[in-house]
Amino acid sequence: MEHLIVYAHPNPDSFNHAILETTVRTLKQKGHEVVVRDLYKIDFQPVLKPQDTAAMKAGQTPEDIKTEQDHIAQADAITFIYPIWWTGMPAILKGYVDRVFSYGFAYAYGEQGIDKLLKGKKGLIINTHGTPKDIYDQIGMTAGLKITSDTGIFDFTGIEPVEHLLFGSVPSAGEAALKDILKQVEAKVASVF
Repeated sequence: MEHLIVYAHPNPDSFNHAILETTVRTLKQKGHEVVVRDLYKIDFQPVLKPQDTAAMKAGQTPEDIKTEQDHIAQADAITFIYPIWWTGMPAILKGYVDRVFSYGFAYAYGEQGIDKLLKGKKGLIINTHGTPKDIYDQIGMTAGLKITSDTGIFDFTGIEPVEHLLFGSVPSAGEAALKDILKQVEAKVASVF
């Protein structure tokens, strides 16, 4: 299976990076081909500009967008790994979605409504956040994050959401708790792919 991981965290020593390493290792152990697109490392430019839209309408997709679209097109599965900041995804990842999941590539409008152009792919999202999970669950934030990402991005474009892992209280978690999270990530990645 061809597996694309889109990763968005600026600190290579972050716990998100440990999640990335665990995910890559687990997938490779299962025989997957894995491509990681570390958005900060590749210095992905997240701002959708008028010239981007004009170029795509003219059938001349900018090269940086085309590169990312090629990775998505070749993937059987796509995993997003990122922290929740201000109750959402980092701006660099939001910009990636804005620019790369474009009309005509990820979705279109047809006679029956929305044409989901990325059908046949599976999607996994792994998030960390500082707020305790119980609080996010109680205020509806967990459900909100799932609907905006799983439904609003993956399902909208035809990617089948297989799981969305959210881990709270990460900055204050002790070493044992962090190790347990990595075990949960490993087990879930192994079971859904």
